Amino acid sequence: MRALIVDDSAVIRRFLKLVLEPEGIEVTEAVDGIEALKVLQCGVPVDLAFLDWRLPGMDGYDVLNIMRSDCKFDQTKVLMVSTETDKHLIQQALDAGADEYVMKPFTRDVIVEKVHELRHKNRREQA
Repeated sequence: MRALIVDDSAVIRRFLKLVLEPEGIEVTEAVDGIEALKVLQCGVPVDLAFLDWRLPGMDGYDVLNIMRSDCKFDQTKVLMVSTETDKHLIQQALDAGADEYVMKPFTRDVIVEKVHELRHKNRREQA
């Protein structure tokens, strides 16, 4: 499994990488939405994307919308990770196709639990 972590905070990217790699997940990083799209367009397979909402250049919500408008990312699970706590914005992200939403700050256990849930969704959908 490969994950794309898109966050302008090096601390958050490093934390997520340290949580995901022991779970057997290869990690690619991007600092903003524009870099994330470059990674996605170069054909690197991504099973799971962690998108921060507020990013310089192009935000994670825009990346989410672009991903969901392209059928080659239909099987890519998207987890929004953000400081945005407004219920309307959370619902907006879920309506746009985010599979999960986690508010910062989060713990290792929360991320591991969400990853396991998303893996389970993949297996169930393929069965």
